[in-house]
Amino acid sequence: MSDPYDNIPERTFAALPPASGRGFAQTWWGQAWLKALEDAALDSEQVKTGRRLARAGAVGAVTVRPGRITAVVQDRDHTSHRADVLLQELSEDQWDRFLGMAVERAGHIAALLDREMPPHLVEDAAAAGVELLPGLGDLEPECDCDAWDHCGHTAALCYQVARLLDQDPFVLLLMRGRGERELLDELQVRSVPPAEAAPVQRSADTGVEAAEAYAAGEILPPLPAAPPVPAEPGLPPSLDTETEPAPGVDPAALEFLATQAAREAHRLLVEALRAGHEQRSTEAELTLPQDAVRLASGAPEASVAVRLAEGAGRDREGLALAVRAWEYGGVPALDVLEADGPMEAETLARARAALESAWEEDERPPLRASRNRWTVVGGRTQLRLGTDGRWWPYRKERGRWAPAGPASQDPATALALAEGRE
Repeated sequence: MSDPYDNIPERTFAALPPASGRGFAQTWWGQAWLKALEDAALDSEQVKTGRRLARAGAVGAVTVRPGRITAVVQDRDHTSHRADVLLQELSEDQWDRFLGMAVERAGHIAALLDREMPPHLVEDAAAAGVELLPGLGDLEPECDCDAWDHCGHTAALCYQVARLLDQDPFVLLLMRGRGERELLDELQVRSVPPAEAAPVQRSADTGVEAAEAYAAGEILPPLPAAPPVPAEPGLPPSLDTETEPAPGVDPAALEFLATQAAREAHRLLVEALRAGHEQRSTEAELTLPQDAVRLASGAPEASVAVRLAEGAGRDREGLALAVRAWEYGGVPALDVLEADGPMEAETLARARAALESAWEEDERPPLRASRNRWTVVGGRTQLRLGTDGRWWPYRKERGRWAPAGPASQDPATALALAEGRE
């Protein structure tokens, strides 16, 4: 007799190395997974214990199958416990709606294949009545230590799975009931165009009714494939001619602007095709100083850089720092570079709570707080808090604080970047 579980998809991931000095979830969906754990656990000390165990590498190989994740977790006294966390599988109807939504929006499939889970994929799934990410109370613990709520072992398992989710969001979809191969096969079947319809019968006297022609539109030949996107932006025309420029016209500056316009057009085209027609733009209009910094990131020649520094209201060194911030995170990074005002009481309280939970007591570095900045006492590194709650790493270089990396939701990860440990 065949085993009824033979056809159930399952993946086993080898034990991950210790995560000392870094956060667990780098992606927004990994952080949402941990938030579901931290919001639901009744005992925050058990959550801290789990984080400590996971950070120490005490979680063994993790097995993921529909509705359940499993691992053996070793306590500090070397006793081992089997920990399971259950997550409700999606129903057949929910999968049908999710797959239908994904087929209609090709950008969602492309993102998953790139091991990304963009927010609008989750939003569109929710609009179709399908909740992909777990919410409050969705992560149900089971452990042979007989705890009735999340214990340190199940919390450690959840922290470890957050690292797996960072690498591959298909892990979450497997927990929800479908493996990667099965999902891709179903999406391919649904993407096949319908069979060619019967030709429209024409009448020599009356022609074809408009409604009839519209209904038979699927028999028309498909549109030709779009030409491939050039690998590089096009080259603007050279302004190096024998004709003297008109008074006030700077040919070098014009050539630089044309080059940057071509680069920006190429970037927008590539992003639009990668995200599909459902791409949602959230970019706000840049101010003049912000746009000067954006242009300066294109490595202009010295005379143009001087003019851009003036437009940005900075000296040459200040412009270089602003360009570095821009390259790490655009407008939010520039805002953090320049922000120097007090924080609201609620924001400050959340920041202190995040710093309190980011490290164990014996690992937490001494920090001196000033406005939105926390500087390591006696060191050359600093954390800055953005208005969106993300932490930005800074390092002192030649007497000035300089951006040292992209933002992170976890202050420990950001500080590790500032210290060059990531």
